[in-house]
Amino acid sequence: MGNEGTVRASRQGCVHRDLQDKIRVEHAGIIRLRGFDFGFDPAACGVCPGRCCRGQSGKIWVSGQEINAISRFLATNPVDFITRCTHRVDNRLTIRERRDEDGFRCIFLETDPDIRCGIYPVRPRQCRTFPFWDDYRDPGRPPADECPGIRPFEGQAPE
Repeated sequence: MGNEGTVRASRQGCVHRDLQDKIRVEHAGIIRLRGFDFGFDPAACGVCPGRCCRGQSGKIWVSGQEINAISRFLATNPVDFITRCTHRVDNRLTIRERRDEDGFRCIFLETDPDIRCGIYPVRPRQCRTFPFWDDYRDPGRPPADECPGIRPFEGQAPE
């Protein structure tokens, strides 16, 4: 994980520097962000079967900069990466998924022998910022059934 910009990390839980100015770390390692009515415990990633990376089909958007970083990490060129690992939706690229017993999963979610992200050090921003997505700002919207690290809290969000 070196200098990928992490400010708090566990086996798979990590908050990237994109969120650093909004973070308030509470007791017991729970991460809270302004505007969200829940916190996140990154230690839960160590026992999770990768639920944030599997289930219903979804879009994992990637930018040109992310494509270049992932390509370098995988020792391939960006054109081959785009062809093999992404597909176009409207005018954007999203990482491909594959079907499994739970529905769909990201092609980079490795399941044997351990469950882990195969591109973790260079995963897209969308993955780095989960579960703090705008869709989950509404009360009752955090994906507690999807993420065992979600910790609802009473009272006001951090200032």
